[in-house]
Amino acid sequence: MGRGDLTNDEWARLAPHLPKSAGRGGRWSDHRTVINGILFRIRTGVPWRDLPNRFGSWKTAYERHRRWSADGTWDRIVQAVQADADARGQIDWSTVSVDSTSCRAHQHAAGAPRRTPRVPKRRSTPRQHRPDEGLGRSRGGLTSKIHLAGEGGLRPLSLLITPGQWGDSPQLVPVLERIRVKRHGGGHPRTRPDHLGGDKAYSSRRNRRYPRRRQRANRRRRGSRGGRPTGFDKERYKRRNEVERTINRLKHFRAVATRYDKRAYVFHGTVTVASLRLWLSP
Repeated sequence: MGRGDLTNDEWARLAPHLPKSAGRGGRWSDHRTVINGILFRIRTGVPWRDLPNRFGSWKTAYERHRRWSADGTWDRIVQAVQADADARGQIDWSTVSVDSTSCRAHQHAAGAPRRTPRVPKRRSTPRQHRPDEGLGRSRGGLTSKIHLAGEGGLRPLSLLITPGQWGDSPQLVPVLERIRVKRHGGGHPRTRPDHLGGDKAYSSRRNRRYPRRRQRANRRRRGSRGGRPTGFDKERYKRRNEVERTINRLKHFRAVATRYDKRAYVFHGTVTVASLRLWLSP
């Protein structure tokens, strides 16, 4: 087992959630070898063609990553791993914070042709290309921005990719609405943390109204058990550094800190795989 590869315990938690068939009766190449190759590339940032031979064909690793990024497989795997963690009581819902980080785009990340993507036919809706490919001009040149909501255990609950010059405030609601942790016992997925934290970039009236409306709806549904809205809590606000530490852990992956992927949906998959690695780590 090489440095950074999945341990036996991590693989045991991941394997049940992987696709069993490649479609049309085909079979996948060894999942563990290929996924370790994908993780190696995302951790080190090397070109796909430079993957070590122990991971097999570089093209197999690249095509699987591209395909699973396009059809939402990586997103579904992360949601399944999150559901397992929630069932074990390993998600800290007490305070969820929202923040963003900019990622410099490599010169090879620009210049993607504007054409309809080739996506394998699946029952799920494929991830379509953005007209801007999640790239924008800022002071440092071409950049992308990762918006995310992080829980107290320093792991992302949801994320969103935008061009680098987009503001943080308009992305608060889309990021929060992507939090959907399924429950093993059935019922609606959990979408609401106990408390929400964010810096002054998110202090618009629209953003303040959004959690209040959700609180009022929750009180009407649950009655006296629904809780009451609370204002600024200085001690709880100190925990906002948790989302910054989550971003720091994500950007330890060099293919996240610097965007090498031309397509926005592939870069979203890259960040999602880095997030998955954090959920599998002890």
